Amino acid sequence: MKMYLIIAAGAIAMSAGANLQAADLEAGAATYQTCISCHGPAAQGQAIFPALAGRDAEYLADKLQRYRAGEQVGENTALMAPHATGLSDEEIENVSAYIAEEFD
Repeated sequence: MKMYLIIAAGAIAMSAGANLQAADLEAGAATYQTCISCHGPAAQGQAIFPALAGRDAEYLADKLQRYRAGEQVGENTALMAPHATGLSDEEIENVSAYIAEEFD
């Protein structure tokens, strides 16, 4: 059982890395330009806007997908939902990977 868990964890980690490599980081950087005014040029966050730096791509993509779906994610949902609504799956993957890679 322990060996199965180790193998499963390794497969998940490799899958996450593959998604990051498959993403278009240049396109993600372009998409992030609209995020800078609230989350900062280094994704450090400011005022009521949380830091994105140090978050992994899966976490960021999950949040963006939930905002896009109209879920109440947190206090800033009303601010984030309009931005996420226009993003495609590919754009979410790209910008999430870019943030995770650039601002780790």
